[in-house]
Amino acid sequence: MDVREILTTIPTDTAEALELFDSCDAIDPEFMIGTWRGAELPTGHPLDGFLAASGWWGKQFVDAETVHPLLFPTRDHTALWAMNPAIAFSGLSVAEKTPQVKAMSFATPIAATRLLSQTRKARARLRTTRYRGTDNATMVYDQLPINDVFHRISDDAVIGAMDLKGSPAPYFFALRRDDSLRLI
Repeated sequence: MDVREILTTIPTDTAEALELFDSCDAIDPEFMIGTWRGAELPTGHPLDGFLAASGWWGKQFVDAETVHPLLFPTRDHTALWAMNPAIAFSGLSVAEKTPQVKAMSFATPIAATRLLSQTRKARARLRTTRYRGTDNATMVYDQLPINDVFHRISDDAVIGAMDLKGSPAPYFFALRRDDSLRLI
């Protein structure tokens, strides 16, 4: 998905993305229930391009205790499968230190390693946390020091700020409701 399907004006740096994030309404965790297709917001963050290169599709929020943070399409694009984020994010330091890596496509290797990285177990949960002075719906990863904080763009779209421990700035993405594919 192209982020222009969600936003008419795309932030180009962290300051603009934070301005957009802060201008949008905070939401309760219940708003996030459903399946969401995602797109990155390139702001100059070291992780820009990492999710796109991986073939990442989006996230699924079944209930407050059952969240699948990393969904990928099957090879035939008829369904979705969930990846264990602890496996996916194990390569973050390489991506941050070697920007040319993000220019490569990892979708085929990720699909090929699906048997090793797929999980049926939820790997995150939804909570309300205080971020930038506001109570927000937040996806808390079970195994990683990462929180994804959400604000409402519209009835079917949100902006997400990934608060990653040790990162000086948030990494931004947008999500749009999309229940067109089922999780296998």
